[in-house]
Amino acid sequence: MSGIAKGRLTEERKAWRKDHPHAFYARPQTNADNSTNLMVWECGIPGKPGNNWTGGLYPLVMEFSEDYPSKPPKCKFPANFFHPNVYPSGTVCLSILNEEEDWKPSITVKQILLGIQDLLDTPNPNSPAQADAYTLFVTNKTEYTRRVKAQAAKYVQPA
Repeated sequence: MSGIAKGRLTEERKAWRKDHPHAFYARPQTNADNSTNLMVWECGIPGKPGNNWTGGLYPLVMEFSEDYPSKPPKCKFPANFFHPNVYPSGTVCLSILNEEEDWKPSITVKQILLGIQDLLDTPNPNSPAQADAYTLFVTNKTEYTRRVKAQAAKYVQPA
């Protein structure tokens, strides 16, 4: 593992433990031998209160490369996650996760997760990644909302 990536991720982990948004989680994956894999983080993003995503805790995996923080992590929901800006593979399409667009090495894990939380309720119709969700979002808000609420029920946040 690159010294720069490892050092940055170690600092990110310390910062997250001291201060992270309520109901979120982000932790490095544990390997089969119980060692910590700083390059893959398991995360949970809660739906914001008062919208169609409320009540869900959405699982996300962040995969960091040896080039982090020069390059952004790949962020993935489970496959077939219903959202206009999430590819069928689960990969999130968001400008701050694209090194050709708005990625900056100063962006933190916390900022990424908050950005993805914002994206849930405010999709970007100019950057569709999934035909089904995009089409419903722009042509049939009632059915789109029904599908989002059904997905929220699938990922109910533990009490």
